[in-house]
Amino acid sequence: MLDQTQRSDIALALGGGAARGWAHIGVLRALDEAGVRVSMVAGTSIGALVGGCYLAGKLDELEEFARSLTMRRIVALLDFAIGGSGLFGGMRLSKRMREHLADIDIEDLDRPFTSVATEIATGHEIWIHSGSLTTAIHASYALPGIFEPVQCNGRTLVDGALVNPVPVSVCRAHEAPLVVAVNLHYDLYGRSAVVKHAASQNPLDLMPDATPEERKKSRRIGMTNVMVEAYNIIQDRISRARLAGDPPDILLMPRLSDIGLSEFHRAAEAIDRGYEETRAKLDDIKRASEVLV
Repeated sequence: MLDQTQRSDIALALGGGAARGWAHIGVLRALDEAGVRVSMVAGTSIGALVGGCYLAGKLDELEEFARSLTMRRIVALLDFAIGGSGLFGGMRLSKRMREHLADIDIEDLDRPFTSVATEIATGHEIWIHSGSLTTAIHASYALPGIFEPVQCNGRTLVDGALVNPVPVSVCRAHEAPLVVAVNLHYDLYGRSAVVKHAASQNPLDLMPDATPEERKKSRRIGMTNVMVEAYNIIQDRISRARLAGDPPDILLMPRLSDIGLSEFHRAAEAIDRGYEETRAKLDDIKRASEVLV
């Protein structure tokens, strides 16, 4: 445990990453266990969800919910929005949030909290640091094409990971002396490669005896998977660029590449990996904290 008389509090930047974001719960558990005080939280997407619940004193409830998820329960929480701006309205998830975070404003928290969202009309990066906590969280994880955008003070907001996947810059704006960031995409190697590739035959032309079903499977990977994987690539590229220009003091990088963005039912694995990564970096956090005392 860190010596309480010889430490500097940390600002925590929790990145986006859909289902991989359950790892943030393990990160926070490890920090609390080690006596590391978090002075503020900036969160993007699921990082905003976990960070907001943590500062509201609702991390136990969120972890219980995450660990209880099964494929069937996940489907039950998704409300299809036919003809809307996303596949799902997101109101069932919002209702569950309001059950635990009802009437809590960001100003009611005992430490600063900022969620990052994107204004769809302008592309502006929006920092939400006051007002309804549930609205701030919902706006930050409103993945375009998947969830309906959120209306907030005359702005139409979607997922903040489009502009700032790991919000180190928000922590710097609060003049935090020690910033610890969690990047959920670090071990997805190869996403930044450039490959010279010649046009070739359609693979199906080399399979003249393929059945109609085999041909169908080769051609289609599903609309949702295409959208999610495209989003994953964009988020990884932006993360690399922004972290290179404004790196945190300590970067936590749980190994999560085998957990799909939609595999929310694998919460136990993600939480454990976040916990293990943080435990492994506690000496680095302690050293940096002592330097800044």
